[in-house]
Amino acid sequence: MNAKLAGRLGDAASYFFMIAMFVFFAGPLAWMLSLALRDKREIFLGMSRFIPKYPTIDNFISVFENSFFPTYLWNGLKLACLSGIGVLIVALPAAYAFSRFNFRGKGVSMMALLAVQMISPLVLMVPLYRYFKWLGALNDNFGLDTHFGVIMVYIALSVPFASWLLKGSIDAIPRSLDEAAMIDGCNRFAVFWRIILPLSGPGVASVFIITVIAGWSQFLVPFVLLSKTDLLPIAVGIFQFQGMQNASSTQLLAAACLISVVPAIVAFLLLQRLILGSLTAGAVKG
Repeated sequence: MNAKLAGRLGDAASYFFMIAMFVFFAGPLAWMLSLALRDKREIFLGMSRFIPKYPTIDNFISVFENSFFPTYLWNGLKLACLSGIGVLIVALPAAYAFSRFNFRGKGVSMMALLAVQMISPLVLMVPLYRYFKWLGALNDNFGLDTHFGVIMVYIALSVPFASWLLKGSIDAIPRSLDEAAMIDGCNRFAVFWRIILPLSGPGVASVFIITVIAGWSQFLVPFVLLSKTDLLPIAVGIFQFQGMQNASSTQLLAAACLISVVPAIVAFLLLQRLILGSLTAGAVKG
């Protein structure tokens, strides 16, 4: 009886914790939606009226009619997708090497990747700014106020984590497939291209999705390295968009923030099984 009661109490505590976490994370989104659906008269009512009496989508229409907002969306998508492709180009060979090759310093190198991942981008911003300023003096296409520089930083920040995830996916592929392919005449690159890459497709896709979502929501790097309005991604663009509005335009800012957040949330909800499968790949062997 005591064990049964303890089990029920444990289940109740688990459900309470999940509900609390849902309210904690979904609450701000619900409040943002409430603000985005209000008109100028209802915006000052605050929590006294959570559900708007006269909901409207005019705020979303006004945001899209802004001449800069579509540019912000395109820049954010461009930076996120190109950085995702770049991360795969760098991280896939690294993950394959860590998974299949035995070399001196392998463990140290993998721990060094984790150590790099732990460094906050905030610590690197000043030296990065000075570096790209110097690089721009040599070539205007690679310095400050270029998407190339921002994409390179995105790639550098995401490669360590991506390499670990991809290594887990490759570890789950039997080595016997590599050996059979090499007996049939394949070299290492052919094994990687024809065997490893297709079989690790779900892991590759999930790493790309995670990287794109991270790039889409990145604020600090483009805020420091970009200053031209036509180059800003959505995260920084909303910050600039806020400066263009007045105190009575809170509903427009809420609509803009909601538009920027929804794509990442929808992508994660639709592809969460793929992402979680990549995170746990290689955790169990047998």
